[in-house]
Amino acid sequence: MNISKEIIYLDNNATTPLDPRVLEAMMPYFTHNFANAASTHQFGLGAYEAVKEARKQVAGLIGAETNEIIFTSGATEAINLAIKGVAEGYAYRGKHIVTVSTEHSAVLDTCKYLETKGYEVTYLPVKPDGLLDLDTVKNAIRTDTILVSVMHVNNETGVLQPIKEIAALAHEKGAIFMSDATQSVGKISLDVDNLGIDLLTFSGHKIYGPKGIGALYIRQRQNRIKIPALLHGGGHEMGLRSGTLNVPGIVGLGKACELASLEMEENEKKIREMRDYLEKDFLKNNKVTLNGSPKVRIFNTFSICIKGLDANILIGRLKSVAFSNGSACTSAILEPSHVLIAMGLSDDEAFSTIRISLGKFNTLSELSSIYSEIFH
Repeated sequence: MNISKEIIYLDNNATTPLDPRVLEAMMPYFTHNFANAASTHQFGLGAYEAVKEARKQVAGLIGAETNEIIFTSGATEAINLAIKGVAEGYAYRGKHIVTVSTEHSAVLDTCKYLETKGYEVTYLPVKPDGLLDLDTVKNAIRTDTILVSVMHVNNETGVLQPIKEIAALAHEKGAIFMSDATQSVGKISLDVDNLGIDLLTFSGHKIYGPKGIGALYIRQRQNRIKIPALLHGGGHEMGLRSGTLNVPGIVGLGKACELASLEMEENEKKIREMRDYLEKDFLKNNKVTLNGSPKVRIFNTFSICIKGLDANILIGRLKSVAFSNGSACTSAILEPSHVLIAMGLSDDEAFSTIRISLGKFNTLSELSSIYSEIFH
């Protein structure tokens, strides 16, 4: 699949192209199977069955049960529903939340909002390689901590946090463990039981599915999590998220999850090879340094600082290559990346950083010109 004859797309952590097979699965629900999944006539029941199948596909990808999956408009909504839900539903236990200084802004901004409502939030520091120190995590969790929220894979550096160990530390103190897994679901094998995750969030458009759809996993088995609804008006999605279901989007998310579960190993092998090839090319230059752990990270992402470069000017100048200088969600803000600053980089180093994130539709042949495009 060629995204464009004119653009080499290297910003897959921001969004991925829609897999044609996902679009094919969605199309009938835009056209002749357009019924409301909550309607009780035969037409509506057909849409309901499609949603039911998608819920099964999503649950299967992460090792969950179907009644533990709530469809949302994306990871940001899922994060808000989870964090605010725990804050409201478990305030009787305490008002302390632990998260990480390098989290996505959807988590950080939600926590900052809760601070205005009387909650106390501890923002954990990271080491220069972007990884958490487990002793630091352990010491931050208190008896009144109700939630520990740590993202699985960082969207800017690709650093992979030890969430299984962190979940165990949270549970020792009776806290709920949540993970923003937007950059890991569909890329690497993930089982919520094995990792000890109570709440998990992700988006369809990061795994070759459509935009405007995501999911929130809420544990309903051992250590069952109960959170109140934030949206009211019909009791959809087990009463947690009212509103007419986005059937085409849900079907698309389900299909994307099914494809990911079937093709994950093949995709990893291909993408890792491309990442290593391109990264090796860059690191030959003594002006280039790698941000984040070179070993404990996802296979599709690398973040590099190029001494003396203004990343924003470079990105604007290049017409044939698309990559980013950090998170697409904060790219409109002319401030250095909070992730890189938390890792100890200077403002100048952060502004000289680019992030390259590869996907399954990239090819090795198209990467041969990238280095010369940037350094010509």
